[in-house]
Amino acid sequence: MRPFAPSARGSLRRALFATLTVVSCAVGIPGHAQQPGWPTQPIRLIVSQSAGGSIDIAARLIAQRLAEPLGVNVLVDNRPGANGLIAGEAGARANDGHTFLMTSPSTLTINQHVYRKLPYDVQRDFVPVTQTTSIAFMLVVNVASPYRTTGDLIAAARARPDAVRYASAGVGNQSHLAAELFAGAAGVRLLHVPYKGEAPAITDLVGGQVDFIFGTMPALLAQVRSGKLRALAVAQPGRASAAPDVPTAMEQGLANVEVTGWTGIVAPITTPAGAVTRLHAEVTRILQIADVRDTLARAGAEPVGSSPEQFGSFIRAETIKWGDAVRRAGIVPE
Repeated sequence: MRPFAPSARGSLRRALFATLTVVSCAVGIPGHAQQPGWPTQPIRLIVSQSAGGSIDIAARLIAQRLAEPLGVNVLVDNRPGANGLIAGEAGARANDGHTFLMTSPSTLTINQHVYRKLPYDVQRDFVPVTQTTSIAFMLVVNVASPYRTTGDLIAAARARPDAVRYASAGVGNQSHLAAELFAGAAGVRLLHVPYKGEAPAITDLVGGQVDFIFGTMPALLAQVRSGKLRALAVAQPGRASAAPDVPTAMEQGLANVEVTGWTGIVAPITTPAGAVTRLHAEVTRILQIADVRDTLARAGAEPVGSSPEQFGSFIRAETIKWGDAVRRAGIVPE
């Protein structure tokens, strides 16, 4: 299995419980005959997000289905913080052949444009396994907010530049870049309040500490459906099947406010090729199971299940795309 190849813009090397928990998503499987060869020990799936975030939701759904065919426990190891750098470093340093990283655009395609030095090298340290999901982004406010439409939010921001506060999952995260795209399209200035992950940002939005967030639909829908948050727009060309009553940003006169998130699995470069092949086969099979697809769809995520080669090409394209977005947002690498 080949590692990620360099892109035309340069290599990639510039690239529901408690924080930092290890949670078993599958108990022992009595009577299950483990196949010879890989795996020979429990699988660890490092997740670059706290419990309850969009990556974590997809990871737990997949992990629950992996244990039986692999014949071993599958553990979800939440490593949130630093915009995915902590999880990325942990994944890159793993060399046991049984540890994998499930992550998002920040870790693999955005951070290299936001930070001058990373604790891992995407090209050198990882090989792609598969893109697991594609995720819609949604603009939401607290249900008690005076902003009942996107127009209300824009009007308030125009009246009070730098006073309307938006939360993000971290500097350079897609939630940050989405809000900056929104600000540019609307011609307003906003106050950015970065958090160490999506879940704590949403918690503060529910608590009224910030005014809005552009977040992933799987992490937001439960709060919207329970009446704690109000959805104003989705950041994609068409309406989302999981929230058909929510208009798109484009419908509300905001061109180019389109942000698609995703989750995917990569393996440390030292992982045996046979392990990558086996994991890819099992994960893509799981993503075709009807109730798995239905569960993801209800949460606002679309299952993908690409080949390692397709996922590698996708990451190269995303690296170029988000590098341009970071520069347009005026983010200076730290």
